[in-house]
Amino acid sequence: MATDVVMPQMGESIAEGTIVKWLKKVGETIGRDEPLLEVSTDKVDTEVPSPAAGVLTEILHQEGETVAVNAVLARIGEAGGASAPAPAAAAPAPEPAPIATPVAAPAPVAAPVPAAPVATVEKVRSSPLVRNIAREHGVDIAQVPATGSGGTRVSKDDILGFIGQAQAAPVAAPAAVPVAAPVVAPAAIVAPAPVAAPSLPAFAAGERTSIEPMTKMRKIIAEGMLNSRRTSAHVTTFFEADFTNIARLRERVKKSFEAQNGTKLTFLPFVIKATLDALKAIPVVNASTDGENIIYKNDYNVGIAVALDWGLIVPVIKNADMLSISGLARASQDLATRARAKQLKPDEVSGGTFSITNFGLYGGLTATPIINQPQLAILGLGGIHKKPWVIETPDGDALAIRSIGVLSLSFDHRIIDGAVGDQFLAHVKKTIETTDWASLL
Repeated sequence: MATDVVMPQMGESIAEGTIVKWLKKVGETIGRDEPLLEVSTDKVDTEVPSPAAGVLTEILHQEGETVAVNAVLARIGEAGGASAPAPAAAAPAPEPAPIATPVAAPAPVAAPVPAAPVATVEKVRSSPLVRNIAREHGVDIAQVPATGSGGTRVSKDDILGFIGQAQAAPVAAPAAVPVAAPVVAPAAIVAPAPVAAPSLPAFAAGERTSIEPMTKMRKIIAEGMLNSRRTSAHVTTFFEADFTNIARLRERVKKSFEAQNGTKLTFLPFVIKATLDALKAIPVVNASTDGENIIYKNDYNVGIAVALDWGLIVPVIKNADMLSISGLARASQDLATRARAKQLKPDEVSGGTFSITNFGLYGGLTATPIINQPQLAILGLGGIHKKPWVIETPDGDALAIRSIGVLSLSFDHRIIDGAVGDQFLAHVKKTIETTDWASLL
């Protein structure tokens, strides 16, 4: 008996996944739960384990194909069993034909013309992400050529490619612009120059250049960043914080902490803890929006941005407010390690209510992070450096060497006012500087 390997449901709103790499070839043996292939979705890159032990007898979809959830990807047969014939994979191909035939079949005398658009809309399927991109760009999704699921599903690559072609069209045919201009704005006839965007050089592979297409994850990251910029009114505020007390504590306990917890004690868990305290004090920063509604969250799920060799991902520490400093240290390190090994589960990259990104790992001073939609804010932790600093003493002001770091908060000004953003970051700063952290270890 053969066992089907299907495209798993990788999250609530995920309707499809792209096959990145097959880890086994037809004819090779595989154990139950052994990684079989790598799959990429709008939210996560992950390995799909084999549902059974045996021999990989068929691969029905190749690397680079985008496949609907629950579609059969491959088949696992019993060890020693014969491979199933490859032509079986072609069986589903005729399915799209019956969808188009009803247009001609009814042939009502009254109005046969409207029937065509209705049938076209009915046969086009897509994920919520694809429909959102179409709405943002004013694209009629029924006009987008579909390549997913036998030509019946518009994939993310389909919509992005269609938009790219549409944006390039005016450059290729500027003559069409003056014709349309009088209808919308007659003044455009006088100065059509802005319509023709500066042309980019056409690069070709050669001695001093190399060209490679974006990976699926790179495309997803790019669209996510642009979507966030289009959606939220980004404002960033900056505060300097004195990390000296934490730095001294780390020096004292780092060896015993690592021996006891199996992970290094970095500045990050202290910042997470201080952030959680501020989120509880100022709940709107932990909220999100739904149309004209503000959704206040009673859970504190903190996303931690992790840099990968092939992109960026934001795994989430669920119920982070329930964890101690050591618990936060272990959780953040575990998620980062498994993210780099492509071992995250779909629910570990969703459900975040607030995000933190640590761009001080390489000594960077600060940056202006982009909000992780649909959240309303993201905190950035810059590098922590020793510098001369004025401190207050019983005898007056004095100059001392302190460990100073810059905190940045990018927030959605549609919902969070500037004063509220500053109050939030001031709260984080005060907690970092005044808490008796030794008592919390």
